Amino acid sequence: MSNIKNILLYCLKQLNGERTIYSIFHLLNGKKSSQTLQDAHLFSLKRYFRILEPLTRDAFDEIFNHLLEKKLVEACGEQRFLLTSAGEDYLLNHAQPYYVNGWRYQPFTLIVWERLSLLVQVTSNFTFQETKYIPIQKNVEVHNWLKEFLKSTSVPKAELGKSLFFELVQILEHARDVNPEVLIFRLTGYKQIGRTSSQIAKELELDSIQYHLEFINAIHCLLHFVESEPARFKVLSSLFTNLDHKDTLTLSARKTLVLLNQGFTTEEIAGIRNLKISTIEDHLVEFALNVKDFSINSFVDEEIQLMILGISRQESTRQLKVIRNHIKTASYFQIRLVLAKYGDRQWN
Repeated sequence: MSNIKNILLYCLKQLNGERTIYSIFHLLNGKKSSQTLQDAHLFSLKRYFRILEPLTRDAFDEIFNHLLEKKLVEACGEQRFLLTSAGEDYLLNHAQPYYVNGWRYQPFTLIVWERLSLLVQVTSNFTFQETKYIPIQKNVEVHNWLKEFLKSTSVPKAELGKSLFFELVQILEHARDVNPEVLIFRLTGYKQIGRTSSQIAKELELDSIQYHLEFINAIHCLLHFVESEPARFKVLSSLFTNLDHKDTLTLSARKTLVLLNQGFTTEEIAGIRNLKISTIEDHLVEFALNVKDFSINSFVDEEIQLMILGISRQESTRQLKVIRNHIKTASYFQIRLVLAKYGDRQWN
């Protein structure tokens, strides 16, 4: 099974000493800052965005200090670290979580779990013709979703339980790097109460963070299989109904985008919104990362864009200071904007 230490080592390897260790903490927590969003793209770490929201700073420090004690990492600057040869070996011999995809799936992982757990409970009790039980989920939206699903599904009601069971087995039997117990033990059904995450973690001898990671990997595994072959998983594909990938822009950035589309300059927007120019520039970086067809040509000459990308590639760096030392005519903002728009393409 994959573990949190290996994820930290992988992230450090990708960062290559160009960011502090706490940029990884913010990434795993899903901090929606311009810098964290840009790092997720630029260093090809989007799959780990927001996958460990329960991770505290103290827990992060404890895990990282263990890497230091084992001499898997070494300092290369203030709060910046590189992998040692031992760290490289550890990374090579321990797998990354196979299905985890925080950027794609984390916005609706919780709602999918709530839908799945209620669906399993209802179909299980329906199979045994039991009508008196307390719903495991209280979310009204989840209950409304289930009612709509039961009305519209083409699967006969008497076959629902069997179909759902078959689809779950099909996925979990063919999954890689997934322990079905982290998911199955939490499900409630006919005369069967699901266990809590802490109970399962104790039973499987996992700490809470490791359990959370494996649970997320299992849910993302289901989503991966269902999204890849919805026709094959008719019941489970219903979990995706009316789920849109939430807007990755911050609320403040969305307000700036409205004004920008109305033709206001960055200076005018800063004045209208009573914000610093640097904050508006952060929003522009978000647009370069997340808004399809957003053009940066009005902010950076195309010739300068090519120079920035050329130096980044030549020096194998994403560090703003290093790039600016080579191109004095480019501002730090312009370098950030270009790297946000195009930087990840040359590294993947």
